[in-house]
Amino acid sequence: MYQDTEVLLEVEGLSKEFVLQRDVLGRTEKSLKAVDNVSFSLHKKEVLGLVGESGSGKTTVGRTLLKLVEPTQGSIHFEGRDISKLSRRAMRPVRQRMQMVFQDPYASLNPKHTVEQIVGAPLKIHGLGSSDADRRQQVHDILEIVGIRPEMAQRYAHEFSGGQRQRVGIARALICKPDLLIADEPVSALDVSIQAQVVNLLLELKQALGLTVLFIAHDLSVVGHISDRVAVMYLGRIVEIAPTRQLFMHPQHPYTEALLSSVPVPDPTIKRRARIMLEGDIPSPINPPSGCTFRSRCRYAIDRCAEHAPILEEQAPGHFKACIRDDLNLRAAF
Repeated sequence: MYQDTEVLLEVEGLSKEFVLQRDVLGRTEKSLKAVDNVSFSLHKKEVLGLVGESGSGKTTVGRTLLKLVEPTQGSIHFEGRDISKLSRRAMRPVRQRMQMVFQDPYASLNPKHTVEQIVGAPLKIHGLGSSDADRRQQVHDILEIVGIRPEMAQRYAHEFSGGQRQRVGIARALICKPDLLIADEPVSALDVSIQAQVVNLLLELKQALGLTVLFIAHDLSVVGHISDRVAVMYLGRIVEIAPTRQLFMHPQHPYTEALLSSVPVPDPTIKRRARIMLEGDIPSPINPPSGCTFRSRCRYAIDRCAEHAPILEEQAPGHFKACIRDDLNLRAAF
């Protein structure tokens, strides 16, 4: 479906390396590659889920797309325009159309400002609204859309619950009417009972406002509910990307298989899958394994896996994996 629609965002060979230590001449002695040669596309009005363990580079990808973190290499095309080399000043009008919902609703809202000031700040930054009264009305309108009563606009962040604070964060991201919304683990800091409300709100807003969404999370059950396609990251690289149902039913990469085995099945009539326990911890991105970075934890690894890093190759229409082995019969998720 979405492959036939216009591409809004095209990412090619995106990498981000953080320098940890330099010598006396300023040369890099130690570095951490948080994102390693990542490529994907986002179609208009699509929700792409980006999933992986903590430390896989998901958040860095989201921040790099907005240039909150400068990419080390690669290109980011937004509506056909390469924004990866734009200056901060040139990025300002682009950021009006690319907004982010941050993970922690407790840390991302200024405690000294009222909700009206917080949500209305982007309007002032981008010079939107004909007057203070007009901006105030726009703030009240967007608050109502996300489920916050306008009369609560004069309250401070600490007077709201976690779910309400995240709704305020969503309102702030949407006040400028962006085309692309990057949601960075927007429900991970919330109680389970509130998570579904926020995810359903994002789905409703996506439909009502025609949003394109990059939904970053580590919980595959949440990603599976909201996403049209899912990209799986491991140690800075995308190892599999496919339409959601296809990925859940027919995983092609061993890491995806392991992640899916941990997704709870609420229906008691369905036989529970055997849990695949990954051995060891995720390797350090400072000194990753050679070849396939997942090989040190993969039960299907062979000697050839250490020789070179596999590239994403299409296994079925729209279904890509980065694994040298084609002889695996992976367990279906459901």
